[in-house]
Amino acid sequence: MEVVFRKLIFILLMIFYCSSIGFSQHIALVIHGGAGNIYKENLPDSLENLYRQKMEEALNTGFALLSQGGTSLDAVRATIKVMEDSPLFNAGKGAVFTNEGTNEMDAAIMDGASLNAGAVSGVRHIKNPIDAAIEVMLHSPHVMLSGSGAEDFAKSRGVELVDPEYFYTEKRYQQLLKAKQAESQEQGSTDQPNKEYKFGTVGAVALDIHGNIVAGTSTGGMTNKRYGRIGDSPIIGAGTYANNKTCGISATGHGEYFIRSVVAYDISALMEYKGLNIQSAADVVIQDKLTKLGGEGGVIGLDAEGNIMFSFNSNGMFRGFIKALNQPNIFIFKE
Repeated sequence: MEVVFRKLIFILLMIFYCSSIGFSQHIALVIHGGAGNIYKENLPDSLENLYRQKMEEALNTGFALLSQGGTSLDAVRATIKVMEDSPLFNAGKGAVFTNEGTNEMDAAIMDGASLNAGAVSGVRHIKNPIDAAIEVMLHSPHVMLSGSGAEDFAKSRGVELVDPEYFYTEKRYQQLLKAKQAESQEQGSTDQPNKEYKFGTVGAVALDIHGNIVAGTSTGGMTNKRYGRIGDSPIIGAGTYANNKTCGISATGHGEYFIRSVVAYDISALMEYKGLNIQSAADVVIQDKLTKLGGEGGVIGLDAEGNIMFSFNSNGMFRGFIKALNQPNIFIFKE
């Protein structure tokens, strides 16, 4: 009788184990932390390790939620907030400075099931802009709110606001001074990033157990930007897009080109209307179309089966992914 009981327990455990694998085999999470002129020789080992550790923390944070049956929205929020709270990335705490010496941030979120979306732009007091974007998506009839209006709405929804001094980092301030000096020497700005420029925007795309895809992006924009300049990150279809029929996309790069090319949506359209897989579609857009226009940067994404995609035409991109039963995979340089 005891032997039969033990066999029964073993069978039940195996059924549970196998069902757990089936339950989670398609969940996936992919992230980026910016693209640009990133060379191994210019990134000290100590700093490289810091980036890898923080990206691994972000992946583990979001994937823990997915593994417990959490939604892709919750996973994307948690993942991006880890990076927004780090001075390593150009988002939240590490946001770059404008020409006026302020920090103006943008963020967006999109739900692939409903095609609902939310975005904020030019905010200066919101600790985690991705939180505000999610509130816009869930509790507003609008898609994008900007400036003080976005902050008023965020405050009404209980989103955490902070003093602008929170966003000050010496590294970013020195980058502003360097950019202004270069601008002065060139007798005017060309609005082109210099050769040392790194697009530190952060983004995440998740697929949950329900088969739902959510994409989110958060950024501090471009160093020394003026006139309330807004890039592609908060623009649905340019820097952020999600559709359960095709894919979820988050972009990082010189935003003006991503806006003109409607990069994120174009990848989805190539999948939907031409039947391309996610990697092929992304490569057409980034390696061909965007490159021909002179745009630099990259995208991350995943499709409904959890297939992971990276595509970038810069010298490097902080990127990583994690899937069921796998450890976090982190990449920085061209492989």
